[in-house]
Amino acid sequence: MSLSTTKIDPINMTLIVDPTHSSGWKTILFNCNCHTFEAVTQQIILAIQCTKERADNLAFFADRTGSVIVCEGSNEKCEKVAKVLGSIGLVVTVTQ
Repeated sequence: MSLSTTKIDPINMTLIVDPTHSSGWKTILFNCNCHTFEAVTQQIILAIQCTKERADNLAFFADRTGSVIVCEGSNEKCEKVAKVLGSIGLVVTVTQ
């Protein structure tokens, strides 16, 4: 379930999305101050089955910009990811 079409440019702190691989559905994680950085990264790892480095980058981007796309794909896939992230109270949305 790992997201391969979205990359973070660490120098400019911008999100790079390849629209040719997107089906239109996205799971967006919003920054909050109620969870530790480590708790967020661990939940991202569980949700999208990625490396710790990738989860750290996504969590960092959410912290700096307010939100980050953590998954793109089918509605079903995005809803599953949102359910895992939301299970600890993280604020997420699935949108098209």
